[in-house]
Amino acid sequence: MIMLQGLPNCDTCRKARHWLDRHGLEHVFVDYRAQRPEPGTLRDWAGRAGGWTRLVNRTGPTWRNLLPQRKDPRSDPEWTLLIREYPALLRRPVVLRDGLFLGLGFSDRQFATWFASDAREG
Repeated sequence: MIMLQGLPNCDTCRKARHWLDRHGLEHVFVDYRAQRPEPGTLRDWAGRAGGWTRLVNRTGPTWRNLLPQRKDPRSDPEWTLLIREYPALLRRPVVLRDGLFLGLGFSDRQFATWFASDAREG
């Protein structure tokens, strides 16, 4: 089962969903504002992504609008609290397959690599 977690109005999430549809791949989309990831899930994603700073989009408006003291989490609990409070901080989409973290974001090449054995041209 392919799962994308992100925001419904995110252009990158739309591109990823369109790619999966175009290649005939069933998937589930989870709006992580409505269904916020649990702290343990966030810790797992951060570890697999290469750390909290790789998991979080620090160039977007949500990050820029944070108070300066909120931009320096020093522990896993502080990071998970910040992300659960502001889920738009997560890079998107978060891509999972059979519950396992594959990666973040969308590129045609990366999706073709991840889903080559299942994709059909459509």
